[in-house]
Amino acid sequence: MPALNIYAGSLARRHIEQHGLRPADVGVIPAAAGGPKGLILGPLDRFVFGQWLVRSAQPVDLVGASIGAWRMAAACMADPVAAFQALEIGYIHGDMTAPPGRKLPAPAQVSAAFAQNLRTMFEGQVPALLAHRRYRLHVLASRGRHVLLGRERWARTAVGYLGAALTNAVSRRAMGHWLERVVFSRADTAGQPAPLPFATQDYLTRQVLLTAENFYLALQASGSIPFVLQAVHDIAGAPPGAYWDGGITDYHLHLHYTTSKKSPLVLYPHFQQAVVPGWLDKPWRRRHRATAALDAMLLLAPSPDWVRTLPGGKLPDRTDFQRLSHPERVLAWASAVSAAQQLADEFADWLVRPDLARVQVL
Repeated sequence: MPALNIYAGSLARRHIEQHGLRPADVGVIPAAAGGPKGLILGPLDRFVFGQWLVRSAQPVDLVGASIGAWRMAAACMADPVAAFQALEIGYIHGDMTAPPGRKLPAPAQVSAAFAQNLRTMFEGQVPALLAHRRYRLHVLASRGRHVLLGRERWARTAVGYLGAALTNAVSRRAMGHWLERVVFSRADTAGQPAPLPFATQDYLTRQVLLTAENFYLALQASGSIPFVLQAVHDIAGAPPGAYWDGGITDYHLHLHYTTSKKSPLVLYPHFQQAVVPGWLDKPWRRRHRATAALDAMLLLAPSPDWVRTLPGGKLPDRTDFQRLSHPERVLAWASAVSAAQQLADEFADWLVRPDLARVQVL
């Protein structure tokens, strides 16, 4: 059974018709939030960053939220293949067993485990990855605003997110009253945050310099799901306040990307076809459709039919922490990641002869 579906926006399809797909064509790689679902992309990540992109020399902007930010930071390491493997091992084998009397571990427990995983993986490597000769890392987080979300306090935070959800139901842009997008970007040659590879008129946005001093907290904030992990407060170099998962404002990074003429495409390894703008947009199906903002995108995603062959008939997700024991979850997730090697193999085969018959409309 074919595992990989390939989707293209109109500009991306036209480019492939005329030129095929070359590593030098890629100017931006986004990486979505989505927790354990992102594990299914490990083999694709190892192929793209370990074998394919190394055949080119252009700069590439890497944009990540939550687990996507962790993946893109791994891509910037000296040995990205080993880094992606370390990410998988840490994520899959981390013991998040809930204490007696709880269905899920306490947010403090999850936050502490996440922080330790980041330290274990990136200790001593941060200055080098932030100075990567080609890859410009951009980490997205969501900063709470005003009294209710400016600081994490359970009751106030719950009311604040209820207000954000109700406001978002009316207008995604209006949700900026409650939460703003903060992008932590590595420095350019002048020591300023590297230019963003997307427009920001869609949503209230701040950009902050990503440094060795704030790297760990920015990355942790980007993956701090409200009520599952603790918020990260007062990140160095950034406006004060509480920071949460970047997926709240930018779940699947449905952004208006800007690329160069030499590298005009956005390559997006994703775990599904839909590029959902924000986490709170999940119920609003009309917002899941592709827009002109994604015209330059080539999206790679597992086939839904293939996904049904995985353990449990689905991608790894957070429900597995409650549904499975720790050994059962480790086995299921490891099996899914192993099976996902088929995604990378099919993409590698397609690159040799880019068959447009396999490319569907995004």
